[in-house]
Amino acid sequence: MRSIRPIQRLVDQLEGLPGIGPKTAQRLAYYMLRFPQDRLERFAEAVERLKKDTKMCERCFNVDEESPCRICSDRGRNSSQICVVETPLDLLALERSDGYTGVYHVLHGVINPLNNIGPNDIYLPQLLKRIKEEQVDELIIATNPSMEGEATAMYIADKVKEMGEKVRVTRIGRGLPTGADLEYADDTTLSRAMEGRKEME
Repeated sequence: MRSIRPIQRLVDQLEGLPGIGPKTAQRLAYYMLRFPQDRLERFAEAVERLKKDTKMCERCFNVDEESPCRICSDRGRNSSQICVVETPLDLLALERSDGYTGVYHVLHGVINPLNNIGPNDIYLPQLLKRIKEEQVDELIIATNPSMEGEATAMYIADKVKEMGEKVRVTRIGRGLPTGADLEYADDTTLSRAMEGRKEME
């Protein structure tokens, strides 16, 4: 049967999203077809405004409505303690755990030579610049406990040592199972992982 072009256009767009296969995309498109027109318009407007109404923080590279972001602008945060995370979702997960009062640095990825992602393809040079320019006492590395996350953590620790900066480099504790992502961990596990962080050799 010939595809219906307006539906197929939406299916094609949905298929491009992570974790959405052809069948799920088709199911979602037909589900949206049942939406009242005003709800579809609100949905379309939310998607359209997503990039227009958000900014990347010039300091930590978190996503917010303003730059610097709310966390970097908060004078109550301990700016001498930087927690390094892979994605803004990891930052949100740690904020939900409610046990950390420092600031963050979002890498937007990890070093992954198999996918041609090197240190300069993520926000790693900017992190090293922050360490040089800001008064940093502790760098908490909270990359995911995957092979790439561990390699990135080791790379950061080595670079900080090479710089000769007097910065304590710690790694979050092992309350997280190997291969798990921070964004899916529960608040208690994240809290314990933060409390159980260890100095990196």
